[in-house]
Amino acid sequence: MPGASPDRSRAKGEPRFPGGPKADPAGSHFERRIRSFQPRRSRVTAGQADALQRLWPVWGLDIDGQRTVDLTELFGNPRPVVLEIGFGMGEATARMAADDPGTNILAVDVHTPGQGNLLALAERNHLTNLRVANGDAIILLREMLAPDALDGLRVYFPDPWPKKRHQKRRLIQPEFLSLAAARLKPGALVHCATDWEPYAEQMLEVLTAHPGLENTQPEGGYAPRPAFRPLTRFEGQGLDKGHVVNDLLFRRVQHRDQPSAGD
Repeated sequence: MPGASPDRSRAKGEPRFPGGPKADPAGSHFERRIRSFQPRRSRVTAGQADALQRLWPVWGLDIDGQRTVDLTELFGNPRPVVLEIGFGMGEATARMAADDPGTNILAVDVHTPGQGNLLALAERNHLTNLRVANGDAIILLREMLAPDALDGLRVYFPDPWPKKRHQKRRLIQPEFLSLAAARLKPGALVHCATDWEPYAEQMLEVLTAHPGLENTQPEGGYAPRPAFRPLTRFEGQGLDKGHVVNDLLFRRVQHRDQPSAGD
């Protein structure tokens, strides 16, 4: 029946979306640790469910941690690949993919409605430079991507975990940056954005302190929002409420064991 929930007639033990993303792709293969994300249970529309079932086998990637991903094979071309962690409903991601067809975007999230929505947007707008990954981005970076595999990293409006006892869950921490830097090519751009000022201050502190990264702003500090990052609906709502949005743009520096361009 049109508009019906895909869960209504599902038998016990049957996958929620046959052929679609797995509920827990990495299973118990990896250690338990504090996670920076909290999976949300929310209604999946009929259109999103259809996209998940039809398009996941073509454009989806379950983060199971069991193999190294060949990004050229995944996208079908050797173009630069940018990793985006946390894309919400995917509108901004789809717009960036449309505006820059020469760059491949590997977009990671655990929000099932958003995964379905982004897949539907990719199909509707013929965005062949998008792939949607399901699961823990830490496992993807650590277990499934080769050194220097990525040409950029985007983390827009991650959960700020505002309560002090929860701040250890924040994604942008020194350990995460060291892992990410090892997967980034020299010159790759790390772009973060948040409307939670205390988190922005922490981001600036840990990004500035990391030896593998340098601020693109000559005087340090925050950067103006670059034209390639669309103004999202969520961001617009925050601005209407008087929130301050801070962008941080850092670049991966030359590896110490590599000769400089002039050598």
